[in-house]
Amino acid sequence: MATQRLNEQAEGVFIISATPFAADGSLDLQSTDRLIEFYLEQGVSGITVLGMMGEAHKLAADESAAFLTRVLQRVADRVPVVVGVSNAGLDNLFSLAHTAMSAGAAGVMVAPATGLGTEAKLLAYFRQVFEGLGESVPVCYQDYPFVTRSEISVATFNQLVTDYPQLVMLKHEEWPGLSKLSAVRKAARDGLRRVAVLVGNGGLYLPQELARGADGAMTGFAYPEMLVEVVRLWRQGEQDRAEDLFDAYLPLVRHEQQPGVGLALRKEVLRRRGAIATAQVRAPGPQLTATDHDELTRLISRVEKNLEAM
Repeated sequence: MATQRLNEQAEGVFIISATPFAADGSLDLQSTDRLIEFYLEQGVSGITVLGMMGEAHKLAADESAAFLTRVLQRVADRVPVVVGVSNAGLDNLFSLAHTAMSAGAAGVMVAPATGLGTEAKLLAYFRQVFEGLGESVPVCYQDYPFVTRSEISVATFNQLVTDYPQLVMLKHEEWPGLSKLSAVRKAARDGLRRVAVLVGNGGLYLPQELARGADGAMTGFAYPEMLVEVVRLWRQGEQDRAEDLFDAYLPLVRHEQQPGVGLALRKEVLRRRGAIATAQVRAPGPQLTATDHDELTRLISRVEKNLEAM
């Protein structure tokens, strides 16, 4: 069992792990070991697996279990591991969540079912989720309506925080979302239990989100050391230095955030950095062209020049 449990004090960078595949599309567990060590060497505060950008929806149940087990064994409780358990079927969600917690996960991440449509349906859905998981399973609510097409208001989120103490974190990645983040933080200042807020979207708006009260990031940018250092500098009161560093990487942050091809770009950068053996995205998925590779090479070169000039 994990000695670290996800709680409201979580902060820093919880990197969203890629899922390494071999060239034939099978799980690459040797690269998984290498990737986990790479993330830890960059100073991340936690690791999140089986997220949307981790291609969780493309894994069979036994593959999810094998990957999760390998990650937890490799991490060996050095940092907390959060497991994405979102699933169209609640029984499947509960099963993976309890498997993860029994194997040593620190908590689970749950996104709304796709297209719930109304606040009443969303609230009813999460009441089922929390009651089915039980109070012993810490939960991160993933608010990503761009994909789920299910939007939650601040009032409804606050109702869940009030009713379910196991809700300890918000993964905030709504577009636009800065005003929503401010409203969540205002509610905590006004007396609501404060939960951790980590932001996604590749870190695209990280400086502004930190200014609005975010505790860090939960995303998968291929240069996690930048995210780690930006959050560290910001917390030390060096906001200008944090933004200057962020700006140096911004061309790559933006490029990697493209819908559809972004994951292939992220995996290719990780491959070039020696973190994984291949940049394989499991089918159906994008494959980079020669032009894509040349474009990425030029962007990386420009980022390196930006860093040299700092």
